[in-house]
Amino acid sequence: MEKILLIIRGLPGAGKSTLAEALNIRAVCTADDWYVRNGIYKWNYMTIGEAHDWCKRKCRRFMQVGVERIIIANTSITARAIEPYFDMAKEFDYKVFSIILENRLSMKNIHNVPEETLENMKNKFEILL
Repeated sequence: MEKILLIIRGLPGAGKSTLAEALNIRAVCTADDWYVRNGIYKWNYMTIGEAHDWCKRKCRRFMQVGVERIIIANTSITARAIEPYFDMAKEFDYKVFSIILENRLSMKNIHNVPEETLENMKNKFEILL
């Protein structure tokens, strides 16, 4: 069976985690999971790099053992943010699909990201062709 890496991109509140869960694929990598301790989510800007490094390591471990379906569900607003996943996919022979989710229903993000931050992220969001 062909190995697939699905990268779900979008602003906070777009439904990335909800879609990942609905797809019923057990190998899901998200930097947000790094911030959950004892069932409590506590985000800290100072450790964002650590969270994303952890997410990449988790993805690599899945690929090393040949998991057939892997999901990355992060905001990934720039090409630079998803480049390491494309590199891993090439290394481990995964076909990559990238999906951008929109928040057309004005769903509230569960992490209470300030409106100003959301606007900045929206302005920096790169569409990769």
